[in-house]
Amino acid sequence: MVNQTKMGIIAIIAVIPLASFAVWNTDQPVESFESGSKTQEINVLASFYPIEEFTKKVGKDKVNVSLLVNPGVEPHDWQPSIKDIQRMQKSDLIIINGLGIENWADDISAINPDVTVVDTSYGIATIKVNPESNLDIFGNEPKEFTTDPHIWLNPITIKIQVQNIADALIELDPENGNYYQNNADSYKLELDILDKKIREELSKCNKDFFAFHNAFAYFALEYGLNQHTVLKSIDPFEDPSPKDIREVIDLAKTLETSVIFTEEFVNPKVSQVIANEIGSKVLFLSPLEFGDENKTFLERMEQNLDNLKVALCN
Repeated sequence: MVNQTKMGIIAIIAVIPLASFAVWNTDQPVESFESGSKTQEINVLASFYPIEEFTKKVGKDKVNVSLLVNPGVEPHDWQPSIKDIQRMQKSDLIIINGLGIENWADDISAINPDVTVVDTSYGIATIKVNPESNLDIFGNEPKEFTTDPHIWLNPITIKIQVQNIADALIELDPENGNYYQNNADSYKLELDILDKKIREELSKCNKDFFAFHNAFAYFALEYGLNQHTVLKSIDPFEDPSPKDIREVIDLAKTLETSVIFTEEFVNPKVSQVIANEIGSKVLFLSPLEFGDENKTFLERMEQNLDNLKVALCN
C-alpha cells in the first residue's frame, strides 16, 4: 500500500501544473487556503479529526484549521487528491498524529519543501504492535504498522500531543506565543480533570474489556486495564476468522463479560454474534477517528467512560 500511495502522490504532483487552471476555474466555493483569501490567520492542515480538534483548541481564532483526510475515511488508507496536494502547497503547517497512521506524510517534502510537518507523537513512549496483529488476512505478510498509533485515546499522551502543537505554533508565530501556550494549558487542565475522573470511576471495577479492534492499548496501560479484542488486528475493517470468534467467545465466557463493544463504521453483527453466545449486551466504544457535530472530543471520551463503566463496574 505504501508504494502505491507514493506512486499516486508522485503522479498527482506531476499533473498539477496541467490541472491547476481547470481546478481553480470551477464554480466550486473558494476555500481560505486559496489565493485571494483575506484571512490573516495561520493556515494549518490537520490530518484527521482528533488532530483537528486539538489544533483548534490551541490555535483558536489565530489559526485557520482545515481537515485534510475526508470525514469517514480511514486516515491510513487515505490518498491525497490534486486539490489536497494544492492545499498542502499553500499551508503554513501540516499537523499529523504520526506513528505510521498517515502513510502519505513521508512525501510531503516533495509537495511543499517549505512547510513544517508537526508529528504530535514526538516524546511519547510508544507501544509495539503484537506480531499477531501485524499480519495480513492470510496470516503471513507483515503489515506496515510496527507501532500502535492510537495515542489520541489516552488523556496523558494527548497532553503531549497538545504541547507539541503549541510548540509548533509558537515557533511559527512567536508574537502570539503566550496565547497559544495559555490555550494549550487550559486544554491540558481539562484533560487532567478527565484523567482524574477516569482513575476514580474505574479504580474499583473489573479490569478486562472487549474492544472491537486493538485501539485502546495506551488507554488500558494508563489505567491498569486489560484490553481484549474482537479483532486481533489494529485495522477495524479486517474480518475475524471463525477460529478467532470462537476464541473470543470462550475467553469472554471465562471472564464472565457483560458487554462486547463495537464501534462506528463497522458491521456490528460480529460483536452481536459473540454477545448472543455469552448472553451479554453490545455497546459502543469509539476510537474517535471521526468527528461528531453534536459532541466535542472530550465529551465523547466521557461517553466512552460511561460505557466502560457499564462493562466493568456492574
